[in-house]
Amino acid sequence: MARKEFYHTLRDIRSLYLAFAIPLLLVLLFGYALSLDVKGIPSAVIDHDQTPISRDFLRHLAANPYFHIIFRPSTTKEAIKLLDYGKVTMVIIIPPAWAEKLKANRTSPLQILLDGSDPNYASLSRAYITTFIEDFRQVKEKPVLLLDSRIRVWFNEELESRLFIVPGIIAVIIMIVGAILTSLVIAREYENVTMDTIKVLPLSAGEFLVGKALPYFFIAVTDVIIAMLLGEILLNVTMKGNFWILMMATVLYIGIALSLGLFISIVTKSQLVANHTAVLTTYLPSLLLSNFVFPVNNMPWILKFLSSLIPATYYLRVLMGIYLKNVGVSYLIGDFLILSFMLLGLMTTNYLLLRREGM
Repeated sequence: MARKEFYHTLRDIRSLYLAFAIPLLLVLLFGYALSLDVKGIPSAVIDHDQTPISRDFLRHLAANPYFHIIFRPSTTKEAIKLLDYGKVTMVIIIPPAWAEKLKANRTSPLQILLDGSDPNYASLSRAYITTFIEDFRQVKEKPVLLLDSRIRVWFNEELESRLFIVPGIIAVIIMIVGAILTSLVIAREYENVTMDTIKVLPLSAGEFLVGKALPYFFIAVTDVIIAMLLGEILLNVTMKGNFWILMMATVLYIGIALSLGLFISIVTKSQLVANHTAVLTTYLPSLLLSNFVFPVNNMPWILKFLSSLIPATYYLRVLMGIYLKNVGVSYLIGDFLILSFMLLGLMTTNYLLLRREGM
């Protein structure tokens, strides 16, 4: 049965494309193109003050990698037009007598306009410019600091999003190869009217399931290793923890993905329905509700509950623990147990369903 499935996979160009081309494309696109960092904020500045302090402020701003001064309009009307047309996302207006008020220890407002079309981008832009202004104020006015605040970021010191995205995309790749591809294998037998022939073979339900899943297990493991190597070589995403602990969790997660695909294939008995069902119930939840793209803490309680039912939620914890935190099994034992119970439950369900079908 496994040999038969290998032969079919090699003859099916679409399966090979899904198995290898799409995962590689996802690693490259997510690693290079998708970034949760905000850098080079397109900005316009107006300096009505024209003093050494105001010019020094703008020089510091231009040297900061988080801001990119594109335009220097002469009037506020021109700056607002740039904001309206989306040519800049931030406008900074330095009013007249700004430096004079600073030297006199008087309140000297600085007008900042932000494009709020993308709330997340605008929120991060506001945080960056606020921090920049505070740093500049302290350097220039040298106030007496009553609190010595020293901030240090652990696990991802530079706050680089690729260190989070590349491990997370591994979970998505496994769902594509594991669940979506295997959702077709048993449904194909029903559509080709070969399932009745298989039922009369000296083959148990367990052997049938293992034979159907085995080729895709090796494909998924291969894709995971390739994704890890691409992350290491091209994106400089280095694993801090134990490789073999991660592989133990990966084997469990691949088993769950394969079992989910086989479950969908048994229940739907149609390749088209199985494919759409697999995308809606495995790939999309793994991408959207696993704490990978969107924080689960900000979601309503019903989505938090659904997140707790998604295997990717627990596998992502293991990925982040191994990749970023270098934790051991003792810290991840809860996630390992949940994944193990999920795998056991799905395998038992698939076996019982096939037995009911007469195998």
